[in-house]
Amino acid sequence: MSERPVSEPSYAHGTSGTPLLSDTIGANLDRAVAAFADREALVDVPSGRRWTYAEFGAAVDEVARGLLAKGVARGDRVGIWAVNCPEWVLVQYATARIGVIMVNINPAYRAHEVEYVLRQAGISLLVASRAHRGTDYRELVGQVRGRCPVLRETIYIGDPSWDALTAAAAEVPVDRPAAIQAELSCDDPVNIQYTSGTTGFPKGATLSHHNILNNGYWVGRTVGYTEQDRICIPVPYYHCFGMVMGNLAATSHGACMVIPAPSFEPKATLEAVQRERCTSLYGVPTMFIAELNLPRFASYDLSSLRTGIMAGSPCPVEVMKRVVAEMHMEEVSICYGMTETSPVSLQARMDDDLEHRTGTVGRVLPHLEVKVVDPATGVTRPRGTSGELCTRGYSVMLGYWNEPEKTAEAVDAGRWMHTGDLAVMREDGYVEIVGRIKDMIIRGGENIYPREIEEFLYGHPKIRDVQVVGVPHEKYGEEVLACVIPLDADDPPALEDLRAFCEDRLAHYKIPSLLRILDSFPMTVSGKVRKVELREKYAR
Repeated sequence: MSERPVSEPSYAHGTSGTPLLSDTIGANLDRAVAAFADREALVDVPSGRRWTYAEFGAAVDEVARGLLAKGVARGDRVGIWAVNCPEWVLVQYATARIGVIMVNINPAYRAHEVEYVLRQAGISLLVASRAHRGTDYRELVGQVRGRCPVLRETIYIGDPSWDALTAAAAEVPVDRPAAIQAELSCDDPVNIQYTSGTTGFPKGATLSHHNILNNGYWVGRTVGYTEQDRICIPVPYYHCFGMVMGNLAATSHGACMVIPAPSFEPKATLEAVQRERCTSLYGVPTMFIAELNLPRFASYDLSSLRTGIMAGSPCPVEVMKRVVAEMHMEEVSICYGMTETSPVSLQARMDDDLEHRTGTVGRVLPHLEVKVVDPATGVTRPRGTSGELCTRGYSVMLGYWNEPEKTAEAVDAGRWMHTGDLAVMREDGYVEIVGRIKDMIIRGGENIYPREIEEFLYGHPKIRDVQVVGVPHEKYGEEVLACVIPLDADDPPALEDLRAFCEDRLAHYKIPSLLRILDSFPMTVSGKVRKVELREKYAR
């Protein structure tokens, strides 16, 4: 009687002979300042301002002393509600140096959302933009301040109040930040990031120095960063993509942070890459699509690029081909993660082939574990079968701020973070994300993963971008809706075109039965498409 082959379980752990960093963020910055004093640390293209590592370290200390002069103490929460700018970066490192917990606030938040975060995190001092793209932050703060008793003061970037903050540094001894830093543990909380809730209020993922410093370091190490690299960061700082994978990956390797614009602008991004000779560029797929579709794209000199990071959502094959061939990003890396895991758990390697960079989200990073489990039982699934992706290790958050019950729902007794993503681990350890558990479409009892249909429809000659969602159907429970941004607005595809394109190439139940032509998709500030909004809008 022959034995049945036993499949490997969907479990992998990342090994490395290089240990994790045991520094706090401030101590790690001190190492970079000592090693790379004269090299550029930060460039703000819009204002033309530049800092070497020595100048950046001094500016961080000045802001840290200014905050101390304002009465901010270790463990206090300081909010930052601003678009990308050098002051954002200075506040990030200054708060870390003196044991203060920085709270990131989404620049798109309106009054009631800001009020919730100010109250829930107990923010005592807020640093904010004055205005951006029609939003008057000063006016919104005025609307909520009376209902936020803990908030003592608001400082506005580019305003006399910011000048007063830096001037107040003179009141505090120069060695005070270093003395506080010496008393900090790398396991202390340093950052709260509010995750976009699709129901109810967002939750504040609380992250330690150890969480985010190491994640930034290993993401940067995986794409080969050194002090020679210059990283163009058009992704938002309020999100882990900007402040961890961007800033902390840079400073932990002595690389330079380049800010192309306050918020994403494709033209400004490519101009910054060209002018500053950037070697690395970040973005979600929709950002790269916007850059590639600029009318004068071919006129930009992008030859300095070698790498970059694409994350946030899976990359279509055709987009990846163009990024590698036309943007010179032969070593571009795909990352997968979530705010609660600091964020990256899985990453493609620099020498991975096209299929691994587009068909998977990479393999587990060093010092982390991942597994794919049955969502109902928690039992690890065999490789090649789908289930919920879980991750464990140094990157898992301390918890949701002041919400132990919600923390327990997300992080189990074994310290595994349950991602809510459906995944398949291949035999080689690379992981495919096949959808969100909540995004999966169930039509007439058949499980449909939108990603598969989206990837297929990207090959249609009239489609620039596409998102697939399930909407209610009386007979089948759900039906498949394709939301399409056409390549030519004057010549969009018709539903019949789409269905004919899919005929005999997709199973009949996966073929879209509805089509909506759109100019753009509803997006989060971090560049993810809000599928929940598409579902709600087009539900019948």
